[in-house]
Amino acid sequence: MGRPPSFRDILGYFKDKASITKATLLSKPDSSSPHLAVLRATTHDPATPPEDKHLDRLLSLGHGSRLTAAACIEALMDRLHTTRNSSVALKCLISIHHVISNGSFILQDQLSVYPSSGGRNYLNLSNFRDESNPVAWQLSLWVRWYARVLEQMLYASRVLGTFLSQTAGGATGDETLEALSNGDLVKEIDALVGVVEEIGKVPEYAYFQENRLAGEVVRLVGDESILIQKEILGRVKETRERLGCLSFGDSVELVCVLKRLEDCKQRVLFLCSVEEKRKLVGGDVLLSLVREMKEKIGMVGEIRGEGRAVLKGRGRGSESARLFERVVRTGDSVCFPSARIETRVLSRLG
Repeated sequence: MGRPPSFRDILGYFKDKASITKATLLSKPDSSSPHLAVLRATTHDPATPPEDKHLDRLLSLGHGSRLTAAACIEALMDRLHTTRNSSVALKCLISIHHVISNGSFILQDQLSVYPSSGGRNYLNLSNFRDESNPVAWQLSLWVRWYARVLEQMLYASRVLGTFLSQTAGGATGDETLEALSNGDLVKEIDALVGVVEEIGKVPEYAYFQENRLAGEVVRLVGDESILIQKEILGRVKETRERLGCLSFGDSVELVCVLKRLEDCKQRVLFLCSVEEKRKLVGGDVLLSLVREMKEKIGMVGEIRGEGRAVLKGRGRGSESARLFERVVRTGDSVCFPSARIETRVLSRLG
């Protein structure tokens, strides 16, 4: 950051050296040491993010035994929860983010079950404070925000039943989405929008330009937001296919979720680079689809007594609703979760 090192920085440097030396001496020759890998990836240096080689070494522990992977996650969590240094805490969170995004299945699995209680306050950093100097105080805001983003990502992964990094090509396939019930589809959109909302609550934006550590956090979160918005886009497109059979309750919940997304989307786009915005297929595709969906859902009326919903825009039902009515006339009251499945079944019925 262009400032001379403080006494605290020098003290942190020697603490790192002492801890790494001790961990090295206690490690057996030619054996993996989760504690040592974590220490090297989460030093006290306030100006630089973890080095790639140290992150790679930490992630490599997920390709061994489950016991080694469990020890790695435990060491990482212990480091996070015992430090009062904002730089160390941010580097621990960056390491956790790399486990979520790039870690092996066994490493991600150990993260998902630690602690066993889980919950929304998964990382338990809502009260984190580093009051040692103004820079550390500012970074404390980033620690609390980044922890909330990762917590929401972990929660969304539990709702989806998989880590986002494991979805095919960065977007869940059509067949997987078609198999979801309407309620589960809306729940997944809600969980993913929750991540976008947390991302949009980023602290003072200009500050990261003066700190490489905060800048690395913004880069990682920006990349993640691209993936998450693609996942949301795929699910919103799927709900568009189902408008004729969404229940009144699901329709209301979906409108609320889409409104939340619309409210925070511009803030998230502001964080993304020009290149990242291009990855969003024009940048405003999702917002345009959200507005379209809100307008259409706003015309959905509950037809009481028949137990189904149709679109009432300008006196005509939607294509999904008209197809549904054709099924009802055959005496079959089943409402298919996706209009694409419905169309295929109807074609077979002739």
